[in-house]
Amino acid sequence: MLEKELERKLVKETKAFGGLCIKFTSPSLMGVPDRLVLLPRGKMGFVEVKRPGEIPRPLQQKRMKQLSDLGFPVFVLDDEKKIAIILQAIGGDAE
Repeated sequence: MLEKELERKLVKETKAFGGLCIKFTSPSLMGVPDRLVLLPRGKMGFVEVKRPGEIPRPLQQKRMKQLSDLGFPVFVLDDEKKIAIILQAIGGDAE
């Protein structure tokens, strides 16, 4: 499955979960995760989307650790079966 397909599914399922899945880019900070997931009740998390079996590049891993160290949930999505798990982890009982 292509990365774009996974991203589309993440956006669709986030919307069904009652949230927004925003493309996240930062011109001044390279390596940030692909998506910012915003769910009801102020829940948010970051998602790096990869092709199945792919891992984030070293700079991406560094950024993900920085965000995680700040207390934000950060996930790598490389399988569509993980979407519901990620949304549940970010939103808890937000449904």
